[in-house]
Amino acid sequence: MTQLQTWPEMIESLLRGEDLSVAQATWAMEQIMTGEVSDASLAGWLIALRAKGETVEEVVGFRDAILANATPIDITPWAVDIVGTGGDMVGTVNVSTMSAMVIAGSGVPVIKHGGGAASAKSGATDVLTALGARHGNNSTELSQVFEETGMTFLAAPLFHPGFRHVAPVRKQLGVSTIFNYLGPLTNPSRAEASAVGCAKREGIPLVVGVFRTRGAAALVFRGDDGLDELTVTGYSRIWEVCRGDVSEHDIHPRDVGLGTYRMQELIGGTPEENAQILRETLAGNVEGAVLDIVLLNAAAGMVAFDLARNPDSAEEPIRDRLIAKIAVARDTIESGRALTQLERFVAATQNYSGN
Repeated sequence: MTQLQTWPEMIESLLRGEDLSVAQATWAMEQIMTGEVSDASLAGWLIALRAKGETVEEVVGFRDAILANATPIDITPWAVDIVGTGGDMVGTVNVSTMSAMVIAGSGVPVIKHGGGAASAKSGATDVLTALGARHGNNSTELSQVFEETGMTFLAAPLFHPGFRHVAPVRKQLGVSTIFNYLGPLTNPSRAEASAVGCAKREGIPLVVGVFRTRGAAALVFRGDDGLDELTVTGYSRIWEVCRGDVSEHDIHPRDVGLGTYRMQELIGGTPEENAQILRETLAGNVEGAVLDIVLLNAAAGMVAFDLARNPDSAEEPIRDRLIAKIAVARDTIESGRALTQLERFVAATQNYSGN
């Protein structure tokens, strides 16, 4: 396929089912990041791309262009990012944000990358703001918070200024798009370990494929109920990526000593409501579905970090690894370290300048 010169031509090509090359995908995302496309063309392109079905090569090109235009950050990549693609349209509590606090409270470094809600009520940025955290993109300040607390949060809109050209269209569309997959793949720190929940089945090969091209250590997972989390309503599927190899696992909460619950017990609300749930959970005042899903996903983040540090850990049964880390996560909450982690992190961000 020849180089596409106009957005109408590109949209027509996608509607014919033609894939973009890496170079063409990079060109398109460069145009998007610099605001050189109309909202109408961008919306049409996003829907046409989703209807065709994205390829790993396209996502690699998109990711490369986004990272090339990102605000640089000088911070160690030896940390884990735990994040979901969003797009499950359920409106659960902020599982990955709670899990990140538990992971960091356990002593595992976290560099979480996230943004506001695009197709839900409360994204990571929203709930952290409701908790009193400030957001910044000054590398020195972020590194200082990381050194002090073992965690930092990279608010996607501050590190990817080009996202502002996309946000209104995503909000108006209200459906998952390629940007749901790109968020977890474009952490500016390039964290060595990732635990990524993916709501849409068709997105799994894309996310896994990109991690394989990086030679990264990652757990990619999806609940059979459609959640972009390891779920506690039934089975989840895990794709474990290590040194270019992929292993698939099925896990049920009862396999790791946790309960089984109804989806309704996981539903959240506004950022303020989810912030209250987050505080109560980290304080050890919550039992049941929310606690167990946080324990399970925090364990996944710790397993992913172990995988980055020691790839040979992949040889151990994943059930055993998750059980061991669930015990660590539970102790982190019951000892008060998780709540202390939240309080220290929020307090440290008060020193950010601007934003």
